[in-house]
Amino acid sequence: MAPDVDVYLCLFACLQMKTIFLLILFPLLCICAFLNEVRAQYWQQEIRYEMEVFFNDADHSYSGKQRIIYRNNSSDTLKHLYFHLFPNAFQPGSMMDVRSRTIEDPDPRVADRISKLRPEEQGFLHVSAIRAGRKGDLAFEEHETILRVALDKPLRPGKRLRLELDFEGQVPLQIRRSGRDSQEGVAYSMAQWYPKLCEYDRMGWHPYPYIGREFHGVWGDFDVVIHMDSAYTIASTGVLRNAAKVGKGYLPEGSRLRKREIDEAGRQRWHFRARRVHDFAWAADKDYLHKSIKTERGLQLRFFYKNSPDLIRNWEELPEYTERVFNYAADILGEYPYEEYNVVQGGDGGMEYPMLTLITGRRSVGSLVGVTVHEAVHSWYQLLLGSNEALYPWMDEGFTTYAGERIMNHIFQREGDSRRGRYYNGYLSLAMSGKEEPMSKHADHYNTNYAYGAASYNKGAVFVAQLGYIIGEELLQKGLKRYYEEWRFKHPDPFDFILVMEKVSGMELGWYLNYMMNTTEVIDYGIRTVESEGSGTRIGLQRIANMPMPIDLDIRLKGGEQMRVHIPVDMMLKAKEPEEGTVQVTADFWKWTHPSYDLLLDVPLSDIEHIEIDASLRLADVNRNNNRWIPDEPGDQNRQEE
Repeated sequence: MAPDVDVYLCLFACLQMKTIFLLILFPLLCICAFLNEVRAQYWQQEIRYEMEVFFNDADHSYSGKQRIIYRNNSSDTLKHLYFHLFPNAFQPGSMMDVRSRTIEDPDPRVADRISKLRPEEQGFLHVSAIRAGRKGDLAFEEHETILRVALDKPLRPGKRLRLELDFEGQVPLQIRRSGRDSQEGVAYSMAQWYPKLCEYDRMGWHPYPYIGREFHGVWGDFDVVIHMDSAYTIASTGVLRNAAKVGKGYLPEGSRLRKREIDEAGRQRWHFRARRVHDFAWAADKDYLHKSIKTERGLQLRFFYKNSPDLIRNWEELPEYTERVFNYAADILGEYPYEEYNVVQGGDGGMEYPMLTLITGRRSVGSLVGVTVHEAVHSWYQLLLGSNEALYPWMDEGFTTYAGERIMNHIFQREGDSRRGRYYNGYLSLAMSGKEEPMSKHADHYNTNYAYGAASYNKGAVFVAQLGYIIGEELLQKGLKRYYEEWRFKHPDPFDFILVMEKVSGMELGWYLNYMMNTTEVIDYGIRTVESEGSGTRIGLQRIANMPMPIDLDIRLKGGEQMRVHIPVDMMLKAKEPEEGTVQVTADFWKWTHPSYDLLLDVPLSDIEHIEIDASLRLADVNRNNNRWIPDEPGDQNRQEE
């Protein structure tokens, strides 16, 4: 029977429809793949601030206008914005106040001081109006230290938004970072003082209330004009644009002071600009001495401190040290990209901001250098590598602690192996205290200030230093420089950092990040047995605690020969190359599921004088008493060193 013509027609029609469908679907699939690729690529938001501020030192108040241009580089449509209003934390009953009075170990600088502030001593920052171009006022809500702004028109991907804000503030008594009338008599430390747009990134908005920890901000440019009583000298983020009309130590040698810009109220106009920063801070005092030097690399270093006999001698020694700090930091971390850096007496201890640090000034020379080193290194870790300090404070404080100790060792020519810093002891004390909490915890939510500090500073530094043990010191230093080159002026997270180290080393390192960041597991390895076997020696090793690590087994022979057996952990999938100055033998991988490991060494037991797990001391082992073996007496060659 002949095939039905209608069947052929139906099949032909179906083929046509399938072809048409594929012609439509294929471009759509390509577009989806492209959009997924775009989404997977790194992006960050951009902002430009223009601010003009009028300051009244009679009642410590200020008012101003802020104009911002905000570019949405995300693939998301934004229907609202968030701003930080940090000074509102300095009011009785605020979240910072209550947290400080209820936490187990309050910061003594805060304690219950906020609860006792009188109205004229409190801080506040309020926005009175927000305008979007010519479209009129926008609706907004104040939630203590966070302002939520509803946009009348959604901000679509790739589009810019122009806003103008009117704001007014009052400077609180100096309690934490920002404030007036510090214990050392500095008039104003103006940090966290303006409406600051919260960051929006691949994790969404970060509108964290101000509880006492540190910050996260949008990369951008600042153009700031400050009107202040002409008796004050101001130190600030950025570069002073009208130095010829200000003087106050800013004029280059040989330049002439032009007519000052002073208004009817006796206020001097100061105009600062800063490019590619994510915050802006300043300080002011009537008695500041302003000294400056230009380094051989062309960096302008400025120093502002009170004109007081008990300060001047030590502060006069600081510039030479500071130049050495920046020169060596540039060598080991990467070039400092800004024109200037300011070391300013102010604040409540030491706190970093772009191109400026606020430090207390009544210190010995060594203490002045130490705090300057730490805050200056923050110019790399957090102020150029802008990690989220609320989520990853250890990427800020820990990396800075690690690099800062290297720089201090170099400047003061300290003897010893700088690969194991003093921060190891701080971390080991934390690990054995019963108070440790994972480094992945949000900075504001640690149960104790002790756990936060020891994890962020000490364990964070150990995280970096111990990488040198895992991948080798030379590759660690290479990786730190590559991390800077790839991620400066961006917002790297822990996975970005560890990926750089994987690229440099060729190893898989995600396991190390996971254990160190997400757990409180500790490291404890021991030498279980050392026995003669034939013409060689069998060494039994034990993983006592839960965190797996590679093992460097350092062996000294009676003839003085030194050798190292490197036992990589299986998750690395690649062994460490021999480090400089070592004779290394690489053994089989130690599988992390196996608590014990036997090593057969082709050396007679009688030739061995000393065996030690990690003679470099870079492994953060909580109990080193079982890490060494030495023969006791002839006939008793199986003793661990007590």
